[in-house]
Amino acid sequence: MKRIILTGGGTAGHVTPNIALIPKLKDLGYDIQYIGSYNGIEKELIEPFGVPYHGISSGKLRRYFSVQNFTDPFRVVKGFSEARKLIKDLKPDVIFSKGGFVSVPVVLAGKRCKVPVIIHESDMTPGLANKIAIPSAAKVCCNFPETLDSLPKGKAVLTGSPIRQELLSGNKIAAMDLCGFTADKPVILVIGGSLGSVIVNNAVRMSLPELLKEFQIIHLCGKGKTDESLNGTKGYCQYEYIKDELRDIFALADIVISRAGANAICELLALRKPNLLIPLSAKASRGDQILNARSFERQGFSMVLEEEELTEETLVSAVHKLYDNRGTFIDAMRNSDQQDSIDTIISLIEDAASGK
Repeated sequence: MKRIILTGGGTAGHVTPNIALIPKLKDLGYDIQYIGSYNGIEKELIEPFGVPYHGISSGKLRRYFSVQNFTDPFRVVKGFSEARKLIKDLKPDVIFSKGGFVSVPVVLAGKRCKVPVIIHESDMTPGLANKIAIPSAAKVCCNFPETLDSLPKGKAVLTGSPIRQELLSGNKIAAMDLCGFTADKPVILVIGGSLGSVIVNNAVRMSLPELLKEFQIIHLCGKGKTDESLNGTKGYCQYEYIKDELRDIFALADIVISRAGANAICELLALRKPNLLIPLSAKASRGDQILNARSFERQGFSMVLEEEELTEETLVSAVHKLYDNRGTFIDAMRNSDQQDSIDTIISLIEDAASGK
């Protein structure tokens, strides 16, 4: 039996693509092990899948000044030692890393132990953790054609992001029942990222009087970000977070308003949902969401409205334009060559595990 170590953590985005690979890996008979931080979000997300979980020390490598910059390197060194011991004990045939700082010592230890490593980079430009890890990788998977130019030739493979297959089998009637919606108006799904977005939430709420004239709206607001004064508004349904019913809600949605996190927009691509992306401002990030969004815009998958341009008027106008031209976006997504990411990545894993 072949054995694979999956690693990645710190945010859900560094875990969910690993989760998407688990069913196919199990079908192929792999023994799957997971290495993450002692108590990171990855531990909570992985445990329901019955995959053995191994915690190691983890430190963050920051580009800015912090007192923790003086202590975290020691945690990384400790994590490397722990990862190397685990790899020697587990004797995996291959390692797959989704990134995040906990993955760095695992990838480096994998190379030291002569175990082939496959890395997946979600964003347009590699983050700091993957920049450190890439020299130790056999192959580097990516989501965007532009990213190929940022990666070593011979290592880079355009795969897209692994998508949880259950998202593709939603029941729109179940979602209509859940939300109390009717069949006479199209549905907008609003997703502000895993934690929600105050800026997006406020813009949507200001636009409700206009949008509800022609649309019904499902609003995923983020924890603690719902507005009780809007409860009972006809055609409007808000939730902090949706898990099990998300596939049904996706099935019901005609168009989507979303942040531009890489995994989120790759799900929209796989589901062929016309979308308006409102990327996180460069003032509050390294600008990766803006780059992600503009790539999808160039490929004809998305419309983009940046935070600085977001008003009630621009949002309503963009929504109408998106809905009126939805067929064009669906056609572009249907013709994308990033539709079979799981099979492409599994093929790379199989080759690496077999020493090819």
